[in-house]
This record gives sequence, C-alpha cells and structure tokens, in this order.
Amino acid sequence: MSQTSLSIRMDEDLKNEFGALCENIGMTMTTAFCIFAKKAVSEQRIPFDVTANDPFYNPSNMRHLNSVIEGIESGTAHLTEHELIEGPDE
Repeated sequence: MSQTSLSIRMDEDLKNEFGALCENIGMTMTTAFCIFAKKAVSEQRIPFDVTANDPFYNPSNMRHLNSVIEGIESGTAHLTEHELIEGPDE
C-alpha cells in the first residue's frame, strides 16, 4: 500500500504533551493518528463523543462552522483551505 504525508497544525504545548503520551505508551504520534483514522473510517464517525460539555469545545468554533455551512449551502462561501481548517481570524 502506498504511503502519503499529512501535515497537522496544533498548539505546540499540545503537540509536546501528545508526543510524551505516545512515547509513554510505546508508539509514535504517526501511529496514534493512523489508529484514529482507521477507527474513524471503520465506524464512519469520530470514534469518541464530542459534546458542548467537552473541555475543548469552543463556541466561536461552532459559530465559524455554522457560517461556513451557511455559505456553502447558499453558494457564497469563498474560503481558503486555511480558513476552513483554522478559522478566518488565525
């Protein structure tokens, strides 16, 4: 099977903490993300619950997502790939 690369942007502290966690359990971050992707594909969903009570939930992210959805549905969305991933203000 052919291999490809994926670039992910995240907070540096989160990256360091995640790297330490992966090292502690004996895997690389790449392996961890591949496990996540395989599980998501096999279940056809994000393999964990995402709720408003989630400590990582951010209301501004939801407002941005809703505005993107509205723009796509109305045919007026003119967003760059970066804006779709990071939001318009970052």
